This record gives sequence, C-alpha cells and structure tokens, in this order.
Amino acid sequence: MRPYRIDIPQVVLDDLHRRLAATRWPAELPGVGWDRGVPLGYLRELAEYWRTGYDWRAAEARLNRYSQFTTEIDGANVHFLHVRSPEPEAVPVIVTHGWPGSVADFLPVIGPLTDPRGHGCDPADAFHLVVPSLPGYGFSGPVAQTGWDTDRIARAWAELMRRLGYQQYLAQGGDFGTVVSLLLSTADPERVTGVHINMLLNGPLDDPSGLDGLSVSELARLDLLPRFNADQSGYMKLQSTRPQTLAYALTDSPVGQLAWIVEKFREWTDSARVPEDAVDRDHLLTTVMMYWLTATAGSSAQLYYEIADLLPVNTAGWKVAPNPVPLGVAVYPKDMFLPVRRFADRDFPNILRWSEFDRGGHFPAMEEPDLFVADLREFARAVRRYRAGGR
Repeated sequence: MRPYRIDIPQVVLDDLHRRLAATRWPAELPGVGWDRGVPLGYLRELAEYWRTGYDWRAAEARLNRYSQFTTEIDGANVHFLHVRSPEPEAVPVIVTHGWPGSVADFLPVIGPLTDPRGHGCDPADAFHLVVPSLPGYGFSGPVAQTGWDTDRIARAWAELMRRLGYQQYLAQGGDFGTVVSLLLSTADPERVTGVHINMLLNGPLDDPSGLDGLSVSELARLDLLPRFNADQSGYMKLQSTRPQTLAYALTDSPVGQLAWIVEKFREWTDSARVPEDAVDRDHLLTTVMMYWLTATAGSSAQLYYEIADLLPVNTAGWKVAPNPVPLGVAVYPKDMFLPVRRFADRDFPNILRWSEFDRGGHFPAMEEPDLFVADLREFARAVRRYRAGGR
C-alpha cells in the first residue's frame, strides 16, 4: 500500500490547452440536433469552456482531500480512495464505477456516507468507503496483461479488502460496477454481507409466455434493450472489438475524448436538453480529465473486449450467477436499461430491497446524490436486520 497524491505537471495541462485551441473541427448537417451525435455548436462551446474556464487544480485539490493509495494486485496497479469514517462502528463498503466513470463519480456522496453526523444524520448510518479505479481506468493506469475481465477484477477487490483488514463489508456498483459487485459476492461470500446495485439488466426470457400479464410500462422496459442495440450501442461494439484502433483517436484528441464521453452523459442521464441539465459541467469535465490525463481511453475500452460475450449487443442479458447474499436494487428512470421485477426475482431470488425513483439516470451518485445516499443507508439497515434474523 503506497500513499498516492494526484499532481499533474503543468506542462500536461498546457499541452491540453494547446490541443484544444488547435482543434480541427468537422462540418455538420443543418438541423440534426443530437440525432447523429454531439452537435458542433454545443461541443465547440464546451471545449472552449474546458480550455478557458474549467479549473483542473480545483478538481485535483478536491480529490486530494481524501486518502488515496496504490497497490499491486495480480500484476496490476490499483488506485483507490480509502475514506474511513470517524464513527468506529461504520460499515465498510467497496464502491465500483463503470464506463465512462471514475472514482470522481462519488465525490458528491463521500461526505454524507462517511460522516452522517456531520451532515445532520444518524451516525449509525456511517460507512468506511473504499473506492477503487477499475484496472485500466484513471490512475490505475493501463494494465500490462490481457485477461482483466470482471471475474478477475472481483477477485482483485476481494484481495484489496483483505489487505485493508475488513472482515465483512458491503459492495456497491453500477454499470461494470454492477457485474463486479455481483461477482465479488460469489468470490468472497463469507465476507460480503450484501450487494447494492443501481443498474440491473434482466436475463433473457426462456419462454415467450413469460410476457403474459406484464403491464404496458413493463413491456416498455423490455423494449429498451433492442432499442439500445439498434441506436446507442455503436460505442460498445467498437470498444469490444477494436479498442486499440479507437485508442489512437481518443488519446490524441481531447475534443474526441470529450465528445465520446459527453454523448453518453446526454443519452444516459435525466437531462432535458444537454448533459449539464443532470450533471454539473465542471464535474462532467473532471470525468473527461480522468481519462485524458491518464491516457486511458484505450485501456479502459479493453474491458469491453475481455467480456464481449456478456455485453448487451451479444446477449439478451448479463449471464451472472445469482449472488449468495442479500441484494438491493435501485432503479432510476432515465438509465439505459430498466429491470422488470418479475424477471429480477427469477434471476436473483434473494432481493432484499427494491427501490424505484422518479428521477435520475445512469450516474446517480452525481445526478441525485441525496437519493443515492439515502437508499444505500436503507439497504445497510435492511442487511443488519436480515443478519439479526429479521427481514
């Protein structure tokens, strides 16, 4: 375990600003809006703000307020935040981001989760937080080997929590973090006491008669996957088949990296017109910076290649074994996929808590931190009751 502090050399920031100023912009067809990708006018204005208004040093200082470390696990460098609560009886939880996310996703919730007393809430709801960067992402940096799939990451997380001395802990995640957290419960079932996820992709229907009795809204949820595959999955197909080719463009062009990520924040968040309707502009740019500064556009995409057989474009649902511990599912209405409870119960018979919200999308810790915090607290309480013999 080596203490880590983010300290980006000024020459790297100067190079970014130079590249932004020298961007070669494409043409655009009139009147197409977001239908064919990120609009030229929007992206030019955002890129100019990135160059002249955004303050990386402020974001860097915010991240550095929290204890960070790196450690080598199974040949990979793993960067993580480790924020211990002032409450001695706090519940340990490992929180895993997805793509295009980073540890910065959770900055809005670190304070309330670790220090509820300081935020006017019950100190019994405190957590010790472990927030790792996925291998190949951000300051975990590129991996040096093939084979870093979600199973291997889950085993690495089990080893990380062992090294930190946690005998029992919760796991939380969304996107890839959902899969990793579910697999972690099977890799370390004696220590993982519960899993909380904010994205669940239902498994495939084995029998068309399973559609009988579904409501109009439930049928609409099932329709999200084919719609996603038809209209929004191009990035996934490219990252899962040719991540190295993509890496050259995104590692060389900051505006390319910006557009690649911003498009997903527009499509997967509870935004009305632009991503900033749902996520603060500076926070959005900090997410982009976590990829740009570490040159991990390509290495992060390698995870798609490693688990291509599991991806929605190649299957009707994630093929993940039922986790052996209590499960909490949080459903935000503007996420890319929305689960149907009937099929969730079939695939995961140990669901302990199911929450449906009226706002929020794929990045709830950034979009709706209050909802995210409250639901994780409620799930932890439910797990305590469950382990004490109640439900």
